[in-house]
Formats: sequence, C-alpha cells, structure tokens
Amino acid sequence: MTTETTPSLLHSFRIQRRVLHALLLREIITRFGRQNLGVLWLVGEPMLFTLGVATLWAISGMHHGSGMPIVAFAVTGYSSVLMWRNSASRSSSAVVQNKPLLFHRNVQIIDVLLTRIALEIGGATSSFIVLSLLFIFVGWMPTPVDFPEVVFGWIMLAWFGASLALLIGAGTAFSEIVERLWHPAAYLLFPLSGAGFMVDWMPPDLQKLLLLLPMVHGTEILREGYFGNVVRTHYDVSYMAMCCLLLSLAGLYVVREAGRKLEF
Repeated sequence: MTTETTPSLLHSFRIQRRVLHALLLREIITRFGRQNLGVLWLVGEPMLFTLGVATLWAISGMHHGSGMPIVAFAVTGYSSVLMWRNSASRSSSAVVQNKPLLFHRNVQIIDVLLTRIALEIGGATSSFIVLSLLFIFVGWMPTPVDFPEVVFGWIMLAWFGASLALLIGAGTAFSEIVERLWHPAAYLLFPLSGAGFMVDWMPPDLQKLLLLLPMVHGTEILREGYFGNVVRTHYDVSYMAMCCLLLSLAGLYVVREAGRKLEF
C-alpha cells in the first residue's frame, strides 16, 4: 500500500526557486543572446534612453523654473517611468510567447510574469544607479539629500510597476485586446506620470487630477528624497500604497483565473 505525501512548504519553495532561475536564464538568452554585451543591454537600453533625454534637455537649455539641476531632474523622472512602463509592456506579451512552457507542471503563469518583471525592474534600477553615479562623478548631478527616501520612492514605483504588469500580463490570456489597449494607454500616461514636471508647478485643479495617478506620488517621493526642499512636493503614501495593493490583488486574481483558463 502506497501513501502520497504532500510536499513541504520548503520543498515547494526550492522547486519554485529553480523554476524562476531557469526561466530567468531562458529569458535573458532569448532576448539578448549568449554574448556578454547582450546581457549588458538590459541595463544599457534604459540608460541610453534616459541619457538621451537628459542630454537633449541640457543642450536645448530647457528651464523648469526651479533650482533642480536639469540632468538630475531628467534622470529621476525618466528612469522611474521606464521601470513601470517597461514592466507592464514586456509582460503584456509574456503569456502568448511562453505558452508552450505552461505544459510543464511546475511552470505557472505567475512564474513567467515574475521573470519579466524582475528583469525590467532590475535593468531600470541598475541603469538609474549607473547613471546617477556617473553624473555625480562628473558634477552634473548632486548627491541625494535623503537616500532612504529615494530608495523608498523607488520601491513604491517598483511595486506599482509589478502590480500593473501582473494585471496587464494575465489579462492578455483572456483577450489580445488588453495588449492592444495598453500600448496607447502607456503613451498617454507617459506625459502625465510626473517625469517632466512637478505637481506644484500645475494649477490647483489640475493637481487634483494628476494626483489620482499612483505613479505621480512615487515620482514626487523620489524627487523629494533626491532634492530635498528645493521644490514643494505633493504626495500621499497611504493613497499610493492602497492603489498598489488593490492593483496587486486584482492582478493576482486575474493570474489565478488565467491559469484556470489555460489548464491543459
């Protein structure tokens, strides 16, 4: 007589860790190839975009009406936007592109999504760190006034990006319309995200509308930590946390339902 034993939580965690590690390596090789330069492109792609924007702003002499250095203003804004936008955009095609892998018992939709989210957040974070250190070294950026607050703002933006990516990525399992709607939505959200402005520069009525967007709060937190009291910031940590929590719960629910829909 044989008895089935339920795997322990630790054993299941080890299996899941190996699955995520394998998917991560596969994703890196598939997207960037086996050459070292290809892996470095994970950091280089967002870094070049942010560097290009910062350079154009500096050369054109754009003035944003405050004492914040223009390069630092561009780096803190566009690096954060690339993190949450790329996380959702890359995840929007994850289920379709990795559908054959879901035949494996230990590979779930959430594994595929978490792999892409980790890659995008890791790449954007590395890019932000490298650019900041480089520009601080050459004197184009000051050092952060409150480093822990900068980290906190970045973590909140990463949470927003991850929860949004789960919702968008799992939603594409039900309809390709989700992906098609997300891409124009991402372009519309870009100029409203706080990357190119501070909320305090806007009229009071517009401020209220902008602060309905969770990522605006994260950008304001990030810039307050970096620049201090150079400009007045507007944010509500509890509001952003609640939005991220609701997005996370909605995303996990859609992930579960998508897994049931795609059961083989």
